[in-house]
Amino acid sequence: METTEQPKWTWIREENKKNDAKNIDVKSGWRYTPLENYLAVIFPKTTDWEHNKQCIISSLRCRPDFKSESLKTVIEFDGIQHYSNPEVIIKDRQKDKAYKAAGYTVVRIPYFIQLTNDAVKQLFGKTVDEPLFNPQLASLFTELKNTPAYLCPAGVVRMAQEFLRFPDQYKVNVEKLRAENKPALTGVDLLERIVAKLSEH
Repeated sequence: METTEQPKWTWIREENKKNDAKNIDVKSGWRYTPLENYLAVIFPKTTDWEHNKQCIISSLRCRPDFKSESLKTVIEFDGIQHYSNPEVIIKDRQKDKAYKAAGYTVVRIPYFIQLTNDAVKQLFGKTVDEPLFNPQLASLFTELKNTPAYLCPAGVVRMAQEFLRFPDQYKVNVEKLRAENKPALTGVDLLERIVAKLSEH
């Protein structure tokens, strides 16, 4: 990708990193967008977001990425470890069960799904008039080792299930990975097979 003018909305990061270099995408030169910036425009009247604050929910000690008591909502931003480590995947299921038992709505944002206007509508049920993330930009890059080839079996299945909910972003990413023509590093063939199988049901 050639470096162009920095857009307002780019790839999500859970928070601004202390190391400024980690806030910059090396391919585009663009600064990542902290999730809190997106939340401010999705929920402009909500001021009680807590970030990574330890709490006990349904007897489970946890640190939700973002939690709002006024909205009774928990938001988790799931990085690649949520798709490459089966133990983390199991813990996510346990946490979701605890959150829901306590009456929270749980929104999980996969690292490969960006907050386009359509994604915001689907994830949060909110319409934002301002154009957000450009839906033509891919999120999976072999250089970042975040493609299906670097995931565990349960993680690839989880990725496929979530891409089925966001077909436009699935298409953009598959086309980008296909263009790389590095199947051993992209794992795109496996992803497409699993998506096709899941689509049959």
